[in-house]
Amino acid sequence: MKRRNFIQTAVTSGMAVASQSQTAMSPENKSRFSLDQNKVRIYSPDFTTTSKVLMVSDTHLWMDDKRGAPYTQYSGRMAKAYNQTTHFQTGHPTNPNESFEKMIAIGKASKVDLLALPGDLFSFPSEAAIEWVTGQLTDSQLPFQYAAGNHDWHYEGMEGSLVDLRKQWTENRLKPLYQGGHPLMTVKEINGIRFVTLDNSIYEILPEQLSFFREQVKTAKPLVLFVHIPLYAPGRSMGFGCGNPKWGWETDRNFDLERRPRWPKTGHTTTTMDFHKEVFAAKNLLGIFAGHTHKQSLDVVNDIPQFVTAANAMGGFLEIEFLREG
Repeated sequence: MKRRNFIQTAVTSGMAVASQSQTAMSPENKSRFSLDQNKVRIYSPDFTTTSKVLMVSDTHLWMDDKRGAPYTQYSGRMAKAYNQTTHFQTGHPTNPNESFEKMIAIGKASKVDLLALPGDLFSFPSEAAIEWVTGQLTDSQLPFQYAAGNHDWHYEGMEGSLVDLRKQWTENRLKPLYQGGHPLMTVKEINGIRFVTLDNSIYEILPEQLSFFREQVKTAKPLVLFVHIPLYAPGRSMGFGCGNPKWGWETDRNFDLERRPRWPKTGHTTTTMDFHKEVFAAKNLLGIFAGHTHKQSLDVVNDIPQFVTAANAMGGFLEIEFLREG
């Protein structure tokens, strides 16, 4: 059995009890990782101190008020999607608001250095939901880093290209969550580790985002990459759609359901494919963290791990620690 397939099988089939430890970086970086249920640890002799990150994706908050009345023709399906959910570990009833409040409590109790929010906090860009989250984050005083997911800015059936709609609603509704930063790409340096967050919520990477990522790699500092849509890994489904060679018109099964433009017949842009290649060639990249699929998983490509978290709508999250080895 191939090494990548062994790690994937061991983790996804025995997630509740398994703990795997494998080399996570090329030898010159001397970094390793372990995964135990939803706790990730990354080790390196180059770390000067322990860093803690709490990753929360796919909360899918759906609350709305009278301000959303003009948009109900676009929000109706997703407004009903996650009203009541089942916790991914306990099987008990829960809901998105309860799940997010618990994440805030965990983040405060653990004194995390960063709350990573890589997308689909919302099921649609509801003013009520965005204001609620902004209030929760402000009151918590937790440092956070956000990028939009494919639902955060999407009113289903609204006319316009995905690029234009994303730009419109990130500016009109989601702007407070960017804390003055660029909505498509941000970086925070914590204890010598550079945490890079990119918005790939249209499945594509834009030229300015590729340039930004290249600049981060050039720093030669340890990097961590947060995206919403997982990068393609061999054997994975179209949910791992960023850089997937089969992504395009023929494999788009949900455009009618989501009432959006169908993926292009030409497939990915050269920029997106270059990004995929360069991410998995980056010698200083400690790991990739993503959401979108709603299922926890792990893949290792070119010795770089990609962790995908379970949906926070069902209580999912990842606790990530960066620990000095040796």
